[in-house]
Amino acid sequence: MDLPTRCPSLSLIATMLVLASVRPAFAEGGPAPLAADQVNQRIQKHRTAEVTVTVLAPGGKPLANQTVTVRQTRHKFLFGCNAFLINTEDKSADQLAYQKRFAELLNYATLPFYWGVFEPEEGNPHTARLRRMAEWCRANGIRPKGHPLCWHKIPCKWLEGKPLDEVKALQIGRITREVKGFAGLIDTWDVVNEACVMPGYGGGKNPIGNLCKKMGNVALIQATFAAAREANPKAMLLLNDYNTSPKYEALIKDCLAVGILIDVIGIQSHMHGGYWGAAQTWQVCERFAKFGKPLHFTELTILSADKHPKMNWNTTPEGETRQAQQVEEFYRILFSHPAVEGITWWGFSDKLTWMGAPSGLVRKDMSPKPAYEALMRMVKKEWWTGPLELKTDAQGRAKFHGFLGDYSVQYAGGSGLLQIQTPGETAVEVQLVK
Repeated sequence: MDLPTRCPSLSLIATMLVLASVRPAFAEGGPAPLAADQVNQRIQKHRTAEVTVTVLAPGGKPLANQTVTVRQTRHKFLFGCNAFLINTEDKSADQLAYQKRFAELLNYATLPFYWGVFEPEEGNPHTARLRRMAEWCRANGIRPKGHPLCWHKIPCKWLEGKPLDEVKALQIGRITREVKGFAGLIDTWDVVNEACVMPGYGGGKNPIGNLCKKMGNVALIQATFAAAREANPKAMLLLNDYNTSPKYEALIKDCLAVGILIDVIGIQSHMHGGYWGAAQTWQVCERFAKFGKPLHFTELTILSADKHPKMNWNTTPEGETRQAQQVEEFYRILFSHPAVEGITWWGFSDKLTWMGAPSGLVRKDMSPKPAYEALMRMVKKEWWTGPLELKTDAQGRAKFHGFLGDYSVQYAGGSGLLQIQTPGETAVEVQLVK
């Protein structure tokens, strides 16, 4: 599920009822592995390290018996959101507030490469606009991801009527062009989106659906991933789907069996029809972790409203309180699961959301909801390290306990950078420069 124009499935509409208020299960000491102590223990085990850092002075000698300041500058874990509304040419107060709140909280952003919108006229893609968005991300310490390279929804009108061999060549060419052209700026891509329902989608009228039916979804995934891999061997490539049933498990298994190099399994988690709850969230993680691949929750929606969209679907104080509780529970569980490496919220503000739902972390006027404040408290305070004042020993060593990610080390006579990538006990060295 992606753009605001996409329609939900019939089953989703059928279950779109008034959302019941939910207290986080972890806060009530639920059964392991959802009990608060178990969640917190896993977070400490998988997301932190006991660090011994050796600090070298600008001349290369150990900085002995000196005080240094260590502070975290970025999480290793990817806390993201789609950034579809980023417009660096817009200097309005709303746009500047959007950018400020986005950058203060997040280190990961999904950018829109929907083919039919990106290239509405054949041979005339909107490359410059997407490049500006990606450059804004990089300038703000945010890792950009392109989404999606192959999807049956929002197709190019100019593909209609073309022979399928030509459609395939154009699809592969499009992937090569984008992945190679943005290499170094965007190195993370959702390669194929929602392949479980792609074969034959559109009843013979959809070019990508027809191509997938002819090739089979595994063969199409194999061809598209191979093109993306060749275009940028260093890229992180995702297979993404909203289908969390055994059908997606079977597709992943079939892809891996033929040697498709999927780097990350993407899982959508739109909850317009009701919050999953702690048990279902954990179960989904466990089922897809069995493939031995990192998991990204790529499209997350939790609402701050009580009513169906046809009944004036606006954010409410009660809905915002419930949304914050559910957001806190969901993020804590995912952050504690060792297979999960990223979470992407879907719709940063309530402006222009899918289905017009009040699914933003901030309101239409860009004021923060309690859910935004809850994430800021967790991501940038509870799960954040420093600044720490450390005293080095005679060998220039100091120890600290910290969350995985990037750090700066500062001293009166210089500064340096270090990365903590591995949980548990780890030793690193940093060379200060003036």
